[in-house]
Amino acid sequence: MMCALLNVSRSGYYAWRTRPVSQREMATEQLLAKIQAAYDASHGRYGSPRIYEEIKTEIPCSMHRVARLMQQHGLRAKQAKRYKTTTKRNEHHEYAPNHLGQDFSASRPAEKWCGDITYVWTVAGWLYLAVVIDLYSRRIVGWAMNARMTTQLVKDAFQMAWRQCQPQAGLLFHSDRGSQYTSHEFQQLLQGCQAQASMSGTGICYDNAVVESFFGTLKMELSHQATYLTREEAMTDIFFYIEGFYNRQRRHSSLGYVSPLTYESRYQEKVTAHDNLLCPLN
Repeated sequence: MMCALLNVSRSGYYAWRTRPVSQREMATEQLLAKIQAAYDASHGRYGSPRIYEEIKTEIPCSMHRVARLMQQHGLRAKQAKRYKTTTKRNEHHEYAPNHLGQDFSASRPAEKWCGDITYVWTVAGWLYLAVVIDLYSRRIVGWAMNARMTTQLVKDAFQMAWRQCQPQAGLLFHSDRGSQYTSHEFQQLLQGCQAQASMSGTGICYDNAVVESFFGTLKMELSHQATYLTREEAMTDIFFYIEGFYNRQRRHSSLGYVSPLTYESRYQEKVTAHDNLLCPLN
């Protein structure tokens, strides 16, 4: 009845039913399986550009084909929500000039850092997160979390970064004009570490765009997808996101789609190779 209705011969229908899967269809199924595995491994955080970078060495494909298959099968990267300002300026505090000037490039690790504070909602109340990002590799080199948004919060994040990286004198540290960063206590910390302060213009989020971008990514890929009953739950999740995923695994578009730690390790390899050329072993 179906063949008659659709004007298809019965022999043609049965031939179609028994026809083996084409090589193109088999290749598409294999590619889709790789896409799904990479998408699941990123917990739905990756869109087609990063999925393509993740699988292109394993299976021949183009980014357009990856994007088309993801669209056909409803595989979409998690979307960001609106941004909310956290830090507030204290009119009685002095602030540093904008030495960074939206130049987010760096020639080596621990040359330029930037920092800021964001918030994560939990049923128990707000959790505040302060981070320090190295502009060379975009690695989160320091972070701290607390229920209160205090000067100690940003000090803890900076001191963690300092202990890990041991930068040379002259490090440039950029932040906004929030009272935590303009406080005498934090400025004394920078001076003691021989670091130069730099601060964004009032209300100009683009002056600290790298940190703003990270906070948007964190919320899009993590906190906006979860409901935390306690601050401790959120702290655990954020810890594993930063140290287990973002720094070590997440492919960064500005770094040629490699992770921050991979990008830093390539720099160290170049330095080692250069030193070996200057001082070859006998």
